[in-house]
Amino acid sequence: MKQWFEEKYGSSSESVKLFYAPGRVNLIGEHTDYNGGYVFPAALTLGTWMMVRKRQDQEIHLASVDFAPVGVLNNLAEAVYDPKDDWINYPKGILHHLVRAGFSFSGYDVLYAGNLPNGAGLSSSASIQVVTGYGLLSAEGHAVDRVQLALAAQRSENEFLGVQCGIMDQFTSAMGKRSHALLLQCDTLEYKHIPFEAQGCKLIIGNTNKRRGLVDSEYNARRSQCEQAVTDLRAVIPGLQQLGELTLQQYEEAEAAIQDAVVRKRARHVVEEIDRVLRSVEALKTQDLSLFGELMNASHDSLRDYYEVTCDELNVMVEEARRVQGTFGSRMTGAGFGGCTVSLVQEEAVQPFIEHVGRTYEEKTGLKPEFYVADIGDGACQLDL
Repeated sequence: MKQWFEEKYGSSSESVKLFYAPGRVNLIGEHTDYNGGYVFPAALTLGTWMMVRKRQDQEIHLASVDFAPVGVLNNLAEAVYDPKDDWINYPKGILHHLVRAGFSFSGYDVLYAGNLPNGAGLSSSASIQVVTGYGLLSAEGHAVDRVQLALAAQRSENEFLGVQCGIMDQFTSAMGKRSHALLLQCDTLEYKHIPFEAQGCKLIIGNTNKRRGLVDSEYNARRSQCEQAVTDLRAVIPGLQQLGELTLQQYEEAEAAIQDAVVRKRARHVVEEIDRVLRSVEALKTQDLSLFGELMNASHDSLRDYYEVTCDELNVMVEEARRVQGTFGSRMTGAGFGGCTVSLVQEEAVQPFIEHVGRTYEEKTGLKPEFYVADIGDGACQLDL
């Protein structure tokens, strides 16, 4: 990367710095974040690296090892989203929001490289925004408030890029901790790092290589349905703001107030999924990996039947994963309609898992999958060169 940097930008007496921010996998707790509930993600050792060096002018030059377009940023306060800028909109968006928050930036040469598959639901967009904010704030000598950085990256997604995502992806990329998952209450941003001590097991991420074509429109539709559920439930629970405020018992006592059967299914998934997150944390604490796997399975089945955000490819991959002896549990992860699955698998079953699921998935779908045996890593950081 350093060689590529010098070929692109030339040599200089200024020092080069290297920063990193990870992608994430959500172990359980899907579509609960924007409903004010709990999620249970973990930062990956896959992510985005950013190399920076100060310039003598005030321009920020952006290039990537992975993508062709290059960009030059100035006047960030007035920056706007432009489809022609492609990936450059991500760093542009986060810097725009940091400038609006009162930070200023000198000129820099910047080079990115990443190993997260794009469009697979592992938060490559959060990774590039968090590494940009963390890296350039650090290079400027600012103390980085990681929570505020995550919130700025979420605002960039919501307001600059027009994606109405919750806080989970950005928070995990900024706040991840090696060998720990992150129990996050998305409404209050209360969080705990929970040791992920699954001795003798590995997390396997399976990329269906099915592009997530419906995700934006369907995502917004699900948000709207959840909001409708809250509106209906207020008839019997005055003052209710989000589904995440309800216990499973409270929901079951009030569910009949929801008029539409489809909206009822959406709400049931959210409330049951939040309950599954809390039960899965307790299962990890007692090293009950069988129960943790059962909860993963139940999560996928609910996303398939109640929330209806899976697809044939995800369902095939999960079904074949569960057939492998040594698989505790398997589920889709991310927004759905393609992307990835996550499976908890005994270490000795990893290779048989990859061989069986890879072969049968390709036979049934015509798509060639990819697998990543994942480790849980740290959040945004500076690395030694």
